[in-house]
Amino acid sequence: MTPLALLLAGVAVVVGSGAAALLLERTPRAAAVVAAAGAGAGCAAGLGASLWTLAAGARDAATSAWHVPGGALAVGIDPLTACFFVPLGALGALGAAYGPSYLAGRGSGASRARAAAAFNLLLGAMAVVLVARHALVFLVGWEAMTLLAYLLVTFDHEDAEVRRAGWAYLIASHVAMMALVALFLAFGARAGGALDFTAAEVAGHAPDAPVAALLALALVGFGTKAGVAGLHVWLPEAHAAAPSHVSALMSGALIKLGVYGILRVLLFVPPPAWFGAALMAIALAGGVLGISLALYQRDLKRVLAYSSVENVGVLLCAVGLGVWARAHGDARLAAFGFAAGLLHVWNHAAMKGLLFFGAGSVQHGAGTKDLERMGGLLRRMPATGAALLAGAIAIAALPPLNGLTGEWVLYRALADVGLRAEPSVGLAAIGGIAILALIGGLAALCFVRLVGIALLGEPRHAGAGRAHESPPAMTAPLVMLAIACVALALAPGGVVALQSPVVEELAGAAAADVRAVAGVLAPLAACNAGLIAAIALVLTLLARRAGRNAVVVDTWGCGYAAPDPRMQYTAASFAEMASERLVPGWLRPRTATRLPEGTFPRSAGFASDVTDPLTRGAYEPLLSRWGHRFARLRFLQQGSLHMYLVYILAMAVLGLAWVGARRWWFP
Repeated sequence: MTPLALLLAGVAVVVGSGAAALLLERTPRAAAVVAAAGAGAGCAAGLGASLWTLAAGARDAATSAWHVPGGALAVGIDPLTACFFVPLGALGALGAAYGPSYLAGRGSGASRARAAAAFNLLLGAMAVVLVARHALVFLVGWEAMTLLAYLLVTFDHEDAEVRRAGWAYLIASHVAMMALVALFLAFGARAGGALDFTAAEVAGHAPDAPVAALLALALVGFGTKAGVAGLHVWLPEAHAAAPSHVSALMSGALIKLGVYGILRVLLFVPPPAWFGAALMAIALAGGVLGISLALYQRDLKRVLAYSSVENVGVLLCAVGLGVWARAHGDARLAAFGFAAGLLHVWNHAAMKGLLFFGAGSVQHGAGTKDLERMGGLLRRMPATGAALLAGAIAIAALPPLNGLTGEWVLYRALADVGLRAEPSVGLAAIGGIAILALIGGLAALCFVRLVGIALLGEPRHAGAGRAHESPPAMTAPLVMLAIACVALALAPGGVVALQSPVVEELAGAAAADVRAVAGVLAPLAACNAGLIAAIALVLTLLARRAGRNAVVVDTWGCGYAAPDPRMQYTAASFAEMASERLVPGWLRPRTATRLPEGTFPRSAGFASDVTDPLTRGAYEPLLSRWGHRFARLRFLQQGSLHMYLVYILAMAVLGLAWVGARRWWFP
């Protein structure tokens, strides 16, 4: 069996189990078991095919007839497809096992069965996007992915905020879809109407190809899905509203399909150096924006969602460096850039999957995702708390976990540019290092805040005081992803070696250039191993000592005889200095304070608005203004079938008249 056949068999199992779960909606437990088993088996087959493809550098493709205009069922697998299927398969299998316990008691049994079916069908649609080798197959998979993700995001549709998040996601996704349709039509127009990927590559490499327009359409279409700065506004809304296992899949795999799309287009169109520089600038701006907004969010899942915007910025900065270096003929530097980006794809999937699963466990055990209602959860939820702590260390790019490895390669590459390039370019590279360092510092502060407020201290609410550990079906994925973070930290060179066929193709580099990346990572891996061993030894000694003479005492309360949880830092006060001084003014939260007045003041108040400033200041006014204008056309929607038939007939007549007029005037 070839890798493609194995992958397609896995997709068929996942989709088939999803359809079976849908048919079993009257028996929710059976539906959950069928969906989870099918997702596990199908994702395992896909992972096997992907690792096989990466290890062998293999390529495989197949085409079958599809009786639609210009269509063909063209699919294939290559190292780039395999590289992005690995996080999809891993998070898909874990999410399918996690979901039933997380959703237990929420909604009706039928709705939970439909959610399990939609999750599996979403996995299948995402796999179709990856294996597609024809524009129509790709767009059908992309649209199916969008609609299925919308159904899952709006699982709790009784909540007005969830419905709003669903609309935001749907609007952004269809704006992106229009850009992608225009992109593939542009390729097809230049390829004589052919819409397969081979024709697109030939059209994109033509000397007179409109490179700037094609790359702009790709950046809008795929960048919206990836959460690029300015196009990200749907992401925090949807990630916060969706069930946590869906959020983990969306953050770890779905938004990465936007990155996959950009990389695929880079194989179609030889990108100029200016595109790499522009991508780096946009990416660094997105990194600063994402982590700045994450700093002061109260909603635990919004913190993680904005962190995804930041991490996509870091990832695309590495890709932009690779593009810039390849355009200048520096294959070694391009290998460093693309290797850093692809390594961060896997790292971020493991880290963010761990954190979103952990957030779901917290919500399940403490009944809230509001940081101001948490506190003291590490004692009450030790497995979840330890996993969140590990995920926070990793996502903040702190040793000894995996978050630093991809960024370390990027730092080294930028430093190399700063030392060797001409002064103006060198200063820009040093500035990039400074911005990355700022992003890293803010990320560390952000996740110290999250861990300190949620896990330490005393409960700030009765729900946190009654918190309990989640069932094994929810904690087991946490343990597995934490182990993955450790493994990626200990063997980053092995990951780079596995991804080397992709790096070589994107960078136009030799195998020796990719081995140089692994060589740079070797000292970091050794340091990580030493630190992990030291931490394990210290924790073992502390556990033995605590077992002999453990004493439970209250958290130190600054000398107060009767400390109260209200004396602790709140999430807002912890981040106040950074959000009010370090963050640019337009990114800060809007606050309203009512101070006490008079000798015997009656009331005081403080309110904070943490809405995304781009949503608040740009998108909402724009959509509201145009919404009112289009509302004037509602008289056309009569709700009458006869009127709609009249509209269709009128458009058909006008179309035929236009064709006839053109033939008359231009014989």
